[in-house]
Amino acid sequence: MLRVSTFFCYKERTMPKPRSYHHGNLKQALLEASLDLIRKSGPGAFTLREVARMAGVSHNAPYRHFHDKEELLAALAAEGFDRLTAAMVKTAKSATGAMERFRASGRGYVEFALSHPQHFALMFEHERGFSGYPQSQPGGKRAFATLVGFVEACQEEQVLPPGDARPFALLAWSMVHGVAKLAISGRLPMSEPADVLNFTDAATAALARGLANAFAPQP
Repeated sequence: MLRVSTFFCYKERTMPKPRSYHHGNLKQALLEASLDLIRKSGPGAFTLREVARMAGVSHNAPYRHFHDKEELLAALAAEGFDRLTAAMVKTAKSATGAMERFRASGRGYVEFALSHPQHFALMFEHERGFSGYPQSQPGGKRAFATLVGFVEACQEEQVLPPGDARPFALLAWSMVHGVAKLAISGRLPMSEPADVLNFTDAATAALARGLANAFAPQP
């Protein structure tokens, strides 16, 4: 059986040709080159010199924007959270009703992780973390705030009980993050991405029913 992680990592190892950078946004060119290298070999296996080579700039060019590799990785993690938020919002737009949008956002979360496993790993599992780089924090907060917003919309439509939306959001996040991690590490008994996403849909449906009951006011 082809493992999900094998399938997606194979896709991510398809290495683009070095860029030819002439004018424009150097910082964005460096971030994109870094993402290419992460797709190839993971977040711990590249240097600023290699990033510069991929971006088609001098080996000193990255230092115009980043003090060291860790600062560049922190910026890349922040961009990843922005992309994750965009994926959640995009998937939710195709749904009708607050509860369906809430569930669809979970599908978008897992879909992002499957499509970008190495970027996802950098965002959540970098061994040193990015606590020393405050610029990396707002993206993660926006992603969680987006999920909280979906929960609050459910509360407004009275399909989830009123109260603090964060416990609902934390439970939903924990579940879809667990599905994503199991999938990209090949731990789920399914090999096709579509099957993983279908499982995600079933899991979020069960979660939504459980949340509605578990947090309902007790007589």
